[in-house]
Amino acid sequence: MSLQLFAHPFSSYCQKVLIALYENDTPFRMRLLSPDDPTTADEFQTLWPLQRFPLLLDGERPVMESSIIIEYLQQHHAGPVTLIPEGSEAALEVRMLDRFFDLYVMTPMQKPVFDSLRPAEQRDALGVAEAKGLLERSYAWLEEKLAGRAWAAGETFSLADCAAAPALFYADWVHPIAGSFGNVLAYRQRLLARPSFARAVDEARMYRPLFPLGAPDRD
Repeated sequence: MSLQLFAHPFSSYCQKVLIALYENDTPFRMRLLSPDDPTTADEFQTLWPLQRFPLLLDGERPVMESSIIIEYLQQHHAGPVTLIPEGSEAALEVRMLDRFFDLYVMTPMQKPVFDSLRPAEQRDALGVAEAKGLLERSYAWLEEKLAGRAWAAGETFSLADCAAAPALFYADWVHPIAGSFGNVLAYRQRLLARPSFARAVDEARMYRPLFPLGAPDRD
């Protein structure tokens, strides 16, 4: 099997790529990054010294960064589901939304999580408050953007939704989406019902006790 994915199923960015793989039923070998498998960890470090997952290995070619991995899959291992539209304007919308979910939902979501792992005397209360404020503004912007849309960029599931699914999934755990953001909440539920993301969520379910803020008893 030429495709290997160095990843962990509980990671949001890894789930983003898993969704793309599952959407097209693309065959691959999962290389689980775990303290129990130092051989895989050593190989991963050799391939990508920055050690940020996921990493896709296609034969001897490593591909880094979740958005680029999904673009690479579409170019080199295309399936029936086109996640990046061929039209330039539509593709720009999808790529912009992909960046929105990564930068303005996924990134601020991670701040409170990582901060909770620090020693108490080194925690950054102001940074956490700023991250939650950014999440709140992102929810408000998205509420308007999603009006009349089934998926992030319109009626077709895309790269943007691959990014949105884990971002909103975990963000709602960290800073709950208020009931006033009905479009966002309904969209999150549609994502959870999508078979590709539902599979990723189920595969990661056993790791929920590791969530440092405490995983809620839902989803």
